[in-house]
Parts: sequence; structure tokens; C-alpha cells
Amino acid sequence: MSYKKIERMTAAMRINHWVVAICMVAAVVTGLYIGHPYYQSFIADPAVDKYVMAWNRWVHFIAAIIFDVSSVVVGYLYFFSRFEKPYKKLIPNGSNIKEFFEVLLNLITLNRRKKFDSSHSDSFNIVFFTVFHLLLAWMLLTGLQLYVHGLASGLSSIGEWWPTMLHLITDWTLIVTGGTNVDVRMAHHESMYYILAWVMFHIYYQIWRTVFWKEADVSIVVGGSKYVKKD
Repeated sequence: MSYKKIERMTAAMRINHWVVAICMVAAVVTGLYIGHPYYQSFIADPAVDKYVMAWNRWVHFIAAIIFDVSSVVVGYLYFFSRFEKPYKKLIPNGSNIKEFFEVLLNLITLNRRKKFDSSHSDSFNIVFFTVFHLLLAWMLLTGLQLYVHGLASGLSSIGEWWPTMLHLITDWTLIVTGGTNVDVRMAHHESMYYILAWVMFHIYYQIWRTVFWKEADVSIVVGGSKYVKKD
């Protein structure tokens, strides 16, 4: 049986994917430490040890910035990519809805029913990834609310406009989560577990598709392509 090679991810898309993955690991490791310190420095010097939290906060902040910028790039590509435009799969028309449930049935029936084109991104996967990016947007907004809460004076190293803008953008998260900074912190922390659950299913599903479809889906994030059977 012959196969044809299908390009699925450009080099830029693959780089962005791994940047997001690395930053996610850094953000989770440091975020857990910020919430509940679980390790200390290996240097038995109090003068050094006291900076462990500071370094964790710095890494968390930088990782979150890169993480969020990368996600904004993905959001832009949803609509303006010259390679493919995922937003078209989000339109709730008959074709997309039918494809969504066909892919879901394919998963539930362990590939006993496969009535859709798997050579390109399907509606189920696009919706799945959209949920991921919405979770990231929520993490960004709650994280910035926690950040601006620390600028109680209303000042920052780059001027008053920065805290003012952050308050305008993120203060609504206080109302949504319960009204206090503690509520926002808890929502930010709990959302991490939803994202981790998403990641686990994402990895599982990519392996699942590789095993059942036999189209080398796992190789997409490495080489950018997969192989599908010729008609």
C-alpha cells in the first residue's frame, strides 16, 4: 500500500510548539514552588538561599511572557496563516459539526469507524486546541492581576501607565472569581491542573492516532509532515 506525504506544520510552527512546551514546564515547576516552596538551593549559605524564591518568580514571569507571546502568535495564525486557517474549522456549519462528531466517534470506537479526511486538521482537534488557548488566555489575565496586585503603589519602573492598563484589563477577574486576590490566586492555580490534564490527553491522543491511523502523526511536531494512504 502506497502513502503520500502531507505537510502539516511549517518550521516556524514547530519551533513555536516546542517553545510553548518548554515554557509550560518552566512555568509549572516555578509556579508550584511560588505557591508552596518544595526545594531550596544546594548552597548552604543563607545569603544565597534567600534569593531562591526571587529567581523562581523571575523564571516564572519570563516563561509566562514567552508562553503568552507564543500563544498570541498561534492566535494570529488561526486567522491569517498562509499555510492553513484553523478558524474555518470553528465555524458551526453542518460540515464542521458532522466532522467533529465523526472524529469523536472514531476515538470512542477505537478507529472502527473512520468517515473523515485525516490528512489535515479536523474540527475536533481544532476545537480541542482552541480550548487550550482560551485556558492560556485565562491564565495570562489572572497572572497579570496577581502581578499588578503587587504594584500597590500604582507605580512601576516604566511609569504609572503600566499598572493602570493592567487594572483596566484584569480587574474583572476579581469579580468573576469571588472578589478577592486570594480567589484569583486559587483560580490561577487550579487552571494549571486543567492545562496539565489537557496536555496529558493531547500527548495520549497523538500517540493514539499514530497507533490506530498509522499515519505517523507523532512525527508532525518533529519533521512537519505525516503520511496518508493514497486513494
